[in-house]
Amino acid sequence: MSDHFRAFSFVDRIHGEETGKQITGSYSIPPTVETFPLSLVAESIGQLAAWSAMAALDFSVRPVAGIAGRVEFPGTVGPGDTLELEATLAKADGEAVAYDGIARVDGAVVVRLHDCLGPMVPLVDFDDPAALRDRYELLSTTGATPDVFGGVPRLAVEKTGGTPGETAEGRFAIPESAPFFGDHFPRRPVFPGTLLMNANLGFALDLAAERTGDEARWTPREMRDVKIRSFMAPGETLDLKAAVEEADVDSALVQVETRRGKRLTSSARILLTRLP
Repeated sequence: MSDHFRAFSFVDRIHGEETGKQITGSYSIPPTVETFPLSLVAESIGQLAAWSAMAALDFSVRPVAGIAGRVEFPGTVGPGDTLELEATLAKADGEAVAYDGIARVDGAVVVRLHDCLGPMVPLVDFDDPAALRDRYELLSTTGATPDVFGGVPRLAVEKTGGTPGETAEGRFAIPESAPFFGDHFPRRPVFPGTLLMNANLGFALDLAAERTGDEARWTPREMRDVKIRSFMAPGETLDLKAAVEEADVDSALVQVETRRGKRLTSSARILLTRLP
């Protein structure tokens, strides 16, 4: 069975749309998955915005991950939850899509995106335009078959150095193969930026826990100045670095970056807070 529209697709239904300007939709997290990271909630909002942008441009181009000014995490999600999604597009043309977005569960905001920008690439280089048109029609009418997502493999970061409680260095190996590559994207597999975001979140959380030196639990509150600077192919190895910029007893601001060799591939600042 093909992984296309199964292994990394997080919109089940489009409920309403002013094409290229405003769109609402939903995604039901399968009850059988072990976990659903908040970074994938952000992915679902981005995918919803992408559907509206692609439809506005007759599926000639598609957006890829680029910049997010701020990603807020005011809530949590779990298996079996239904994400209520909306995106407002400020721009959708042949160069880029610019948008804000929100995901809610039972009316409560769980993720909010601000000032996102995704550069456009030729759709035909990454996916089948006819298949995407058909999928868009399905999402806009009957909706997709739910509960087909089987989760993503655990992607561990190997810690390689750093100063305890202040900095951390690590190495992250992108898998040679994984089901999500069949969906992201079929004609040119690319490691999803939101999975890299999740790896960076985990790396920052470990550094914060190391700093306090106890069993305290930390949680992400927001990511700022998120930038994905290049495509990351299957099998590549990335070097990660995290550094505490500011910290007190209850919060920490951590700068994270990834490099492929000397080339910077992504960066962000992560605000963490300590749970009671």
